[in-house]
Amino acid sequence: MDKITMKLNADKLIMMALQEDITSEDITTNSVMPHAQAGEVSLICKQDGVIAGLDVFKRVFELLDETTSFDMKAKDGDTVQKGQLLAVVRGDIRVLLSGERTALNYLQRMSGIATYTRSIASLLAGSKTKLLDTRKTSPNNRIFEKYAVTVGGGCNHRYNLSDGILLKDNHIGAAGGVKEAVAMAKSYAPFVRKIEVEVENLDMVREAVEAGADIIMLDNMSPEQMEEAVRLIDGRAETECSGNVTRENVERLINIGVDFISSGALTHSAPILDLSLKNLHAV
Repeated sequence: MDKITMKLNADKLIMMALQEDITSEDITTNSVMPHAQAGEVSLICKQDGVIAGLDVFKRVFELLDETTSFDMKAKDGDTVQKGQLLAVVRGDIRVLLSGERTALNYLQRMSGIATYTRSIASLLAGSKTKLLDTRKTSPNNRIFEKYAVTVGGGCNHRYNLSDGILLKDNHIGAAGGVKEAVAMAKSYAPFVRKIEVEVENLDMVREAVEAGADIIMLDNMSPEQMEEAVRLIDGRAETECSGNVTRENVERLINIGVDFISSGALTHSAPILDLSLKNLHAV
């Protein structure tokens, strides 16, 4: 995550997280550390995985005190192992204590997503199919979670509702049908926007192709139905499959021939990667 993105989009969210954790003061830290004292603490990995979010981790402490410094031993995307030293953070001990939980919350969550994403993306290696995330992110954390997906080797689907057209079942119901929904979208949206349609059966696949959809999402269909759908589409639209895709069941979808597989589990079900700040001491 570059510095411009951080300042324009992430800083305010990180600050909100800090304000959630420190409404007026860190009463515990102020009790035991009433005055400034230089110190350092080690960031330790407690299980194997993929690290993601180190710049966000750093930014938490920088927003509390811009003089905080870091000796980084790893970079985003690195495979890390239990017991590995990832960084040494130096600064006012009061800052290190007050920022610890917020910094770790971001880093553990983002690293967990990157780790889980890589475990699925590796299963798709060598195929034509790309792994996508969804909008099933935790509120106000989308920028961090979608970034973590890319670190893990996945790709981002649309970022938000302003980013692309995806006609789902309720949109189609509101419009009166697939043909009507696509026609209305083409009439309203800028021509540079692709139109994706979610379908649930082969009849809807045919309607979507005839209506001129750019992308057809095969939602909660059986592998056999999806194979037939890909044959029906025959390259006239890009194809995506979705519906409760996890690490445990993704392999059954690899040979179907779709362009994309989307998985909400990348962000809503990835466990955290266990990390810890240890060995705090004065210097």
